[in-house]
Amino acid sequence: MPKAVRFDEYGDVDVLDVREVPVPRPAAGEVLVRVRAAGINPGENSIRLGLLHERWPATFPSGQGSDLAGVVERSGAGWSAGDEVAGWVDTRSSHAELVAVPAEHLVARDPAVPWEAAGAVFVAGTTAHANVRAVAAAPGDTIVVAGAAGGVGSLTVQLLRHAGATVIGLASETHHDWLRAHDVTPVPYGDGVLDRIRAAAPQGVQAFVDTFGSGYVDLALELGVPQDRVNTIIDFAGAARTGVRNEGMAGSANAEVLAELLKLIASGDLEVPIAATYPLTEVRAAFHELMRRHTRGKIVLLPR
Repeated sequence: MPKAVRFDEYGDVDVLDVREVPVPRPAAGEVLVRVRAAGINPGENSIRLGLLHERWPATFPSGQGSDLAGVVERSGAGWSAGDEVAGWVDTRSSHAELVAVPAEHLVARDPAVPWEAAGAVFVAGTTAHANVRAVAAAPGDTIVVAGAAGGVGSLTVQLLRHAGATVIGLASETHHDWLRAHDVTPVPYGDGVLDRIRAAAPQGVQAFVDTFGSGYVDLALELGVPQDRVNTIIDFAGAARTGVRNEGMAGSANAEVLAELLKLIASGDLEVPIAATYPLTEVRAAFHELMRRHTRGKIVLLPR
């Protein structure tokens, strides 16, 4: 029997188990995929803790995971057995060896795209794509990204550069060389960050993307950034209080955008940094690392 991540109650990472489960039965329009790689995301951590119960309640026993890449196990719904694919599910089930995926949620994996990147790009990549759109990034803009080396931030800064913007990335100093290598001006966190941003952007800041929280909405407004050009994907309370944007991945969460991102990865124009990989059986360790909030890029589960 295949294995999958399950939890029976809200709680810390110790509620996660890897269990044998029945082989998923694809419904009409679905395809059975053997998962090669599946990214993990902060939202999954919040759901498991019960922090998003009112918005996205869990039904127990619950699975986990949206992102995935793998190989079609059985022909159907326009796909053939052996096809290599990347995609996503909305059923919290990709942290598993086998998963049933709607056919329209899959795109072909170019062999030039590593499995780890293909299996980790959907949530972070479409959120980054939405960030660029939300702040109306354009050539000549100077845009600050808080959490510039994280799973979403590392992709956001690259897509902003593709849009022609000058980018300032707030990140720990251990990530500054990576940011410089991607033509992003690094600025360290901590006391005095406002002055450091102003020094790095003497002509001012036109837009701000917050992927970290912890007061960066207020900092953006103090920099003089207009409300409609500030987007936070994490500080819901700050957005409600100040009127800045709080646009997540919804408008970009589709197969067309995923295919666009995969094309950029295949051509070498977009890097998905992989912070670490773990076998499925070490899912608890993977989430412990994610919760440290100091990784560069994505953490990925490898079911096989």
